[in-house]
Amino acid sequence: MLARDCEAVCIFANDRADAAVLQALQAEGVRLVVLRCAGFNNVDLAAANRLRITVARVPRYSPEAVAEHTIAMILALNRNIHRAYARVREGNFALEGLLGFNLAERTVGIVGTGAIGAAVARALRGFGCSLIAHDPHPDQGVAALGVEYVPFPTLLERAQVITLHCPLTPQTYHLIDATAVARMRRGVMLINTSRGAVVETRAVVDGLKEGTIGHLGLDVYEEEGDLFFQNLSDTVIQDDVFARLLTFPNVLITGHQAFFTVEALTAICATTIDNITRFESTGSAVHEVSVEKLSPT
Repeated sequence: MLARDCEAVCIFANDRADAAVLQALQAEGVRLVVLRCAGFNNVDLAAANRLRITVARVPRYSPEAVAEHTIAMILALNRNIHRAYARVREGNFALEGLLGFNLAERTVGIVGTGAIGAAVARALRGFGCSLIAHDPHPDQGVAALGVEYVPFPTLLERAQVITLHCPLTPQTYHLIDATAVARMRRGVMLINTSRGAVVETRAVVDGLKEGTIGHLGLDVYEEEGDLFFQNLSDTVIQDDVFARLLTFPNVLITGHQAFFTVEALTAICATTIDNITRFESTGSAVHEVSVEKLSPT
């Protein structure tokens, strides 16, 4: 095993650290699991605590990186940039099917107003959008931007653009399901740059087919572990649901790259090294995740 005789292992968002994996790591001498990401829904914290394995993460690396990618997806979908790019390369300069809308005065619903959601709110305010949000813990700084906090069903009913920035917890698993889609305004744009399983993909596919969802932007996917971060261009994609998503002209998918900027990677590396260094010298990491914190915040 690669981890043999190592005291620490470093994993990423789609690496699984369940009870069986942690047991195997502990048997090889591992005492620290360091995540290069903010979320830790892929780690069995109760098992880690039982095995006396410390878990540490990178709680904040670059909110602006994910926020800016979110804005890029909104603009690309709205103005059909992805379709226009493909057309022009083939010498097709027709405008049919490329009609967009002004973002100014559009109602945008932000689900989750932590550091990333707040950065999205600041950016969208510059476009002149009307901003509403839902978060169990409203942020006064976000409210000061002119963002109106509303119940989740109200956000679904009012928003013309919905962007998701919440962690994956038992409460947010399939937050966007068939019931949620049914409450949305017809033609809504839905963006997810948070965690894939916040969205029930089959429900969203149905929403696209029915026209309830007019645009869909995904940087994450609930079954992305078998797809993302690898080159599958010479293979046949076996995930039929994902393959169906690729057939829609109003769907834009990126491979979990919202975080992928020079600044974010630099911060991730620095925090990860800090976690390891602190653990080596004191036995505890800088950004240690306690067993009481069984879901990300």
